[in-house]
Amino acid sequence: MSVVFPSLSSLRAFETTARHLSMKQAAEELNVTPGAISLQVRELEAALGVALFERKPRQLVLTPSGADYAASLRSAFRLIREATEVVRSRGNPDIITLSCTTGFAIQWLMPRLDRFQAAHPNIDLRIGTTARLVDFRTDGVALAVRHGLGVYAGLASEKLVDDVLVVVASPEQVAKLGPSPAPRSLAGHTLIHDAGRNDWRMWLEAAGAFDVDWRKGPLIAPDSNGALEAARGGIGFALLREGFVADDLAKGRLVAPFGNSVRSRFAYYLVYPPEALDRAAVRTVREWLVNEASRVL
Repeated sequence: MSVVFPSLSSLRAFETTARHLSMKQAAEELNVTPGAISLQVRELEAALGVALFERKPRQLVLTPSGADYAASLRSAFRLIREATEVVRSRGNPDIITLSCTTGFAIQWLMPRLDRFQAAHPNIDLRIGTTARLVDFRTDGVALAVRHGLGVYAGLASEKLVDDVLVVVASPEQVAKLGPSPAPRSLAGHTLIHDAGRNDWRMWLEAAGAFDVDWRKGPLIAPDSNGALEAARGGIGFALLREGFVADDLAKGRLVAPFGNSVRSRFAYYLVYPPEALDRAAVRTVREWLVNEASRVL
């Protein structure tokens, strides 16, 4: 006896609605009207002969049968996506787009990309640099790195890099401070600023170096990349994120002459919609980023 399966469109409508617990959000994801979603879900319930949702005023609640069915469908759709990826990727790289700020891309990511490409030659990791929030549904972005507190509605977030500010300069500049330098020995030396001057004020006050004028020194905008290049070029002392200059410190291009650092309550977080990890290549990139963040260069 053959089994008549429900239509794929009704299954997608139900699984998406169950994930959001909202027909409006499901309609937005699937680019149809809420009325179409409602009709497809009701047709599915009629075909199955069971209620999948308990409809309350302004609220949808999955019934026990609906919750079990949604979990099974989620696994089934994941298998379909993975099988489709395998077919598409034969002979072609899997394209994954990562969105991040220019500073994160140049200072943290670029020194590590050779390792990623060597380990995962079949993944084409593309970097999109922007400071604005991306729309994962419409911008073609799988993963994003954002600077903040790590709380993003409807998205998963994992801390990658703490926001710890440390003073760095070229070895030649540090030598000018003399033996056993203290933060107050920065007086009379050039302080490099990236987007503003408050970071230097905060660091110097925390270090007790009240005699150093934090207001002086060139302001190199719009981000910390210019300050990094200026420090490498021996122009002066820059206050940069410790995690971003780890490669320069390890290779001796820069030196951190003081043990003092200032930790912000902000950090750099890897952000993504939970369903993005249904793609095997996205899971690979996510795991690599997390592992790199815990690695000492």
